Amino acid sequence: MRLAMPRLAHRRSDRDREAREMEAKWFIRNIAEVPWREFPDHFGGALSKPLVWPQNSEARHLDYRISMYQPMAYVKVHRHKTQEQIYHVLKGEGLMEIDGQSRVVREHDVIFLPPGIDHAISNSGLVDLVFLVITSPVEDGAV
Repeated sequence: MRLAMPRLAHRRSDRDREAREMEAKWFIRNIAEVPWREFPDHFGGALSKPLVWPQNSEARHLDYRISMYQPMAYVKVHRHKTQEQIYHVLKGEGLMEIDGQSRVVREHDVIFLPPGIDHAISNSGLVDLVFLVITSPVEDGAV
């Protein structure tokens, strides 16, 4: 037999949880709460939602975002001095240019990019290309 939790204890639990959230600066965020943005050097509907980054969280070492590139959308070739990146393709198909070589990337592909590697990604398909990007550290100064 399962006993019901007393209502007072439940309220206290909610207050405790809210206090811990405020103190630790952790959060749970739904993707729908974050607007799509087209960042500099992204063209043709290359949109991203920065889900966790310093501008919307206490994150100091990670930038985590979901990107959706419409057909023909792209980011121009660039490189990072100190940042590592991981791309994880969730949907669609695109071209990933890495150090002058073009590779087709598609659903379930994971791409690791160490610092100093020229790279770009474009949507070469007929449907949206959707992928996650994890970048660390946050600050770099792309060149």
